[in-house]
Amino acid sequence: MIPKFSKLKILVVGDSMLDEYLFGEVSRLSPEAPVPVVKVGRRDYRPGGAANVALNLATLGVEATLLSVIGKDENGKILTKLLKKQKNIIFNSLEMNFPTIHKQRVLSKNHQLIRLDQEQLIYGHESRLLKSYKDCLKGNNLVIFSDYNKGTLNIIEEMIIEAKNKKIPIVVDPKKPTFDNYKGASLITPNENEFMNVVGGWEDEEGFIKKGKELRKSMQLDGLLVTRGEKGMTLFSSSVKPTTFNAEAREVYDVTGAGDTVIAMFSACIAGNLSIDKAAYIANISAGLVVKKIGVASIFPQELEEAIAKKKSIEREIYSREGLLELVNESKKKGERIVMTNGCFDILHPGHISYLAEAKSKGDKLIVAINDDESIKKIKGKDRPIMTLKDRAKMLYALSCVDWVISFSEQTPKDLISEIIPNVLVKGGDYKDTEIIGGDIVLKNGGSVMSLSFIEGFSSSEIIKKAIKE
Repeated sequence: MIPKFSKLKILVVGDSMLDEYLFGEVSRLSPEAPVPVVKVGRRDYRPGGAANVALNLATLGVEATLLSVIGKDENGKILTKLLKKQKNIIFNSLEMNFPTIHKQRVLSKNHQLIRLDQEQLIYGHESRLLKSYKDCLKGNNLVIFSDYNKGTLNIIEEMIIEAKNKKIPIVVDPKKPTFDNYKGASLITPNENEFMNVVGGWEDEEGFIKKGKELRKSMQLDGLLVTRGEKGMTLFSSSVKPTTFNAEAREVYDVTGAGDTVIAMFSACIAGNLSIDKAAYIANISAGLVVKKIGVASIFPQELEEAIAKKKSIEREIYSREGLLELVNESKKKGERIVMTNGCFDILHPGHISYLAEAKSKGDKLIVAINDDESIKKIKGKDRPIMTLKDRAKMLYALSCVDWVISFSEQTPKDLISEIIPNVLVKGGDYKDTEIIGGDIVLKNGGSVMSLSFIEGFSSSEIIKKAIKE
């Protein structure tokens, strides 16, 4: 599902900073004031801001070019050294007589006690930055503007025009009090507070959705991704309806740099030609991973793949015909045998479980085609189904023998079978081989048709009748 990140090149421009962490123990309060005394045991330096975005990209395997202004000071040297030793990062720095933006955090037992910021608004670098930017743009798949409103991106409007003229997608993490500066961008990723400061408040979720639609339309954006903390994130797009992705993390240790991870992952997926909704889905999973770590951190591809696989095992999808055919064709290329069956599966019972397990034993992959809700009503009556299509699919996916679930709206799955052409077509033992719909198609293509074991005493319809009587 994730793209080949190593083939991508992304330019990051924005406010880079040095994040410093002081880890220590607290055993007493100061006699001078009611504040804890921290005995520092360890000091850690990490790239922050735009530098953290570049680091997140590089950790994925993306070739990240970072363009930032840093100071001619010790913190600038530390930041440069950190970035230079990172694989996949090309650091283009403009040194100025300003202090490097520096954020110092004091932590004890993984709790942040205080943050100290040392910074000064940056100016006077604009012409040099624009020249370097034009040189760096060449050959990149996408450009990210990481704007912490510290001055690096004073001329972002000109920079957006330059990228747009070269047809390079533009993603912005905005911090300015107005989004007018970002007109022409392809996508922006504000947090909920930044979004509210621009569009005003709302009374309910419907009001929030309305504001998001209006902002995306007025700015002519391809996408607007609003990160919302414990509420997850909401995507507004020209290609899909507004979608909210629930927060993945159940344990949150540190939200520092989570926005950097989101924009890095979202942008890398867009650059890798994933659809905008899939890119947001993966960015949301990444956010859930990074907030479980202390301080600014990155996500490794293996971590991401494992998290996606875990989520898919819990919430596997009802496949579209196009999506399933891709998977089937891939399996057939590997020489795997495709088994297919169909039914309503309204009330899952032991008979179903036994027959599906037996069906899987006839091949490598088992497809279960289920009637959608409307077709069941036509077959079984207006009071059916008892369980919705989504719930029936979830029950089937709970069985380890089921690989793929697909729905059909026709009276029979004959058209679906003719598209998939499984190697083996099966039904329960209450059917004769010659009665199995689609069997002629499978046999004609060299496959086999089987009627499996029938377990007496189990029927969804009878179970429902019995439940109603009782």
